[in-house]
Amino acid sequence: MRRLCLLIILLTFLLTPELRAQMPAGSSQAILGIADSWDTSFVTISLVEKNASGQWVRVMGPIRGRLGNKGLVWGLGLHATPRGAVQKKEGDGRSPAGVFAIGGLWTTTKTPVRHHRGIPEVKVGPRDLWVSDPNTPKLYNRHVRLNHPATTPWELKEQMRQTDYAHSIKLLICHNTAETPGRPIVGAGSSIFFHIWRRDGAAPTAGCTAMAEPDLRALIARLDPARRPVYILLPRAEYTRLRAPWRLP
Repeated sequence: MRRLCLLIILLTFLLTPELRAQMPAGSSQAILGIADSWDTSFVTISLVEKNASGQWVRVMGPIRGRLGNKGLVWGLGLHATPRGAVQKKEGDGRSPAGVFAIGGLWTTTKTPVRHHRGIPEVKVGPRDLWVSDPNTPKLYNRHVRLNHPATTPWELKEQMRQTDYAHSIKLLICHNTAETPGRPIVGAGSSIFFHIWRRDGAAPTAGCTAMAEPDLRALIARLDPARRPVYILLPRAEYTRLRAPWRLP
């Protein structure tokens, strides 16, 4: 009987993709975003790190943040998406849930953003695009730098924002990005960043994660690429359910 039980447990583990997901090996730093439900645009954010004993401890937060205006939905990141789950689509107004690598820094602010030198920074100008148009599959969810300032209607539509305070500091959340083989998947969501919130937090985002500028700056300053930082964004019930099998903080 004991062997049968062990076999059932093993088969369940093998046949359930979501139970095979876990934190990346060597990751010891995580931005943890917990929402009360799938349909809220409010999130509580903490920065957690492993200490010398290998225990996760909170080193920053809790921080108030805002998500997409329609809440969350499963995104494409480092995790295995549960079978049959609804996934993010372009323009759905939801923030991608799951576990994601953290990319580079994109800025237009004149005040320097303190960050680890291992995090690349792009000074965004009039030649920089981030393509969200599904009709251009080879460019979808990618940074494109033109050899001229954006001028055509398509270029201006895809141009990274130049004078928008909320987008003056942006940290890339690697949802559906080219860092993963087979991605980006066209139409599965693009241009997901951490950025400054609007109206002091009174407004949701279109799918990004936003917070007050001092909080965003402090968060970026603490990130260390050597610790393989990730962003974990989940509704509270999913976090509780997946914490052990995914080896979450």
